Amino acid sequence: MFSLFRNPRPVVLARPDHCISRKDIDYDALRVLYRLHDNGYEAYLVGGGVRDLLLGRKPKDFDVGTNARPNEIRKMFRNCFLIGKRFRLAHIVYDGGKKIIETSTFRKAPPQAVQAVPGTEIAPETEGPMLMDDNTFGTPEEDAQRRDFTVNGLFYNIADFSVIDYVGGLKDLQKRVIRSIGDPEIRFREDPVRMMRAVKFAARLDFTIDRAARRAIAKYHDDILMAAPPRVSEEIFRLFSFSSSAKSFRLLWETKLLQTLFPKISSYVDQTGGDTSPQWDYLQAFDSLPDNDEVQNAARLAILLYPVFHSEIQQCSTLSAREEHRGRGGRWRFLQNFEREVLSHVAIPRGTVIGALNCLFILPRLRERPSFVLGSRFSVCSRDFPNLMALARAVYAVEGHSCDLLDEWQAFHDAEVGQVEDSRHRREDVEEEESLEQESEGEMGSEVSRPRSSRRRRSHRRHYRGRRREERGYTEGKE
Repeated sequence: MFSLFRNPRPVVLARPDHCISRKDIDYDALRVLYRLHDNGYEAYLVGGGVRDLLLGRKPKDFDVGTNARPNEIRKMFRNCFLIGKRFRLAHIVYDGGKKIIETSTFRKAPPQAVQAVPGTEIAPETEGPMLMDDNTFGTPEEDAQRRDFTVNGLFYNIADFSVIDYVGGLKDLQKRVIRSIGDPEIRFREDPVRMMRAVKFAARLDFTIDRAARRAIAKYHDDILMAAPPRVSEEIFRLFSFSSSAKSFRLLWETKLLQTLFPKISSYVDQTGGDTSPQWDYLQAFDSLPDNDEVQNAARLAILLYPVFHSEIQQCSTLSAREEHRGRGGRWRFLQNFEREVLSHVAIPRGTVIGALNCLFILPRLRERPSFVLGSRFSVCSRDFPNLMALARAVYAVEGHSCDLLDEWQAFHDAEVGQVEDSRHRREDVEEEESLEQESEGEMGSEVSRPRSSRRRRSHRRHYRGRRREERGYTEGKE
């Protein structure tokens, strides 16, 4: 009778029974795993990295879980930095800061807030548990139970190269289902951002969200406004990664999360056919751009807003509306009012918003051929130009315009950037020559010789100036 109440044993796949190979794991992640293991600690590859490796995908990053405490991890790695206040995470830095192996200590989920446990509180509007603190160390099994979805609760053990499944993630990988660990209503009310993560993973992996999780999202979609605004903004832009924005925002619309976050865009989708709305065509064209993951967030926000913005501009049919929005000043005022209305429920960084508005404002001017007259008003050397070109190519692909003018603008931009670089190099050379002349005049007017260190600095400047001139001469000859 007692055995009925014991937790089920985890599913363990030995090395011959799964497809994960160490050659597919990042070398620096393996270094972290082996050093923890050699020092007597448990060391697992955890999270999305294991999931992607089992699916035959290339993981974007690798996370490590261990029973070593944060301070113990820092003592083992000289290139380790501890971050976080609520829960300390170890960031082990490689490649000059370009690569970070996030290493966390196993932790467990605290008791539910409805039990009045200190560190949690009841959300007043939803009367549900809002997770405020989970800073408690635990075991690998407890750490797996704390995670959001079953497919993200898989561990790869470096000690024997096995895959460990405490939560049924292997079955859900085979079924291609996103399933919440535990009751989805409780888990989504603990952390509403998990609803957006469910949409992100379903779109990115081409999985389906299970019925219980979909019902919970449809029931508590308004709770997403209670989450921390920076986290919501970050998840919005993560929906664009891996060229999955069209699928992601369509799922947001189906689960009513789009209605909560962007009510004006959701209303536009409903009015223009729902599943056949042009909104999905523009996002799909944006997903088809080469190097889509390297595009900045300003371009992503611009393509999200463009269909609604273009529709409202076209609806200005009355004479008074035309007069009000005529000219550059009227168009910019219209854009500002439009932005305040559309983005009223989300807190997107101001720099990203301004970059997106600039792209929407300048986009019509790309219909004309580039010239120095336009160049004097609109600097193609602006940092917003790559975002503008990404937006224009996606819009032109949907609306059927030729990209010949865009190619001319790109060539004009490259030429202008080259001229700016050349003028900067010339200015630096002139400044260095003037400084050398001043130093030589000071030496001639003074009987006391300069210290050896100043002479060494002057020779270094001459050396690097000559190297720059040689490099420029080499590139010009090569061209």
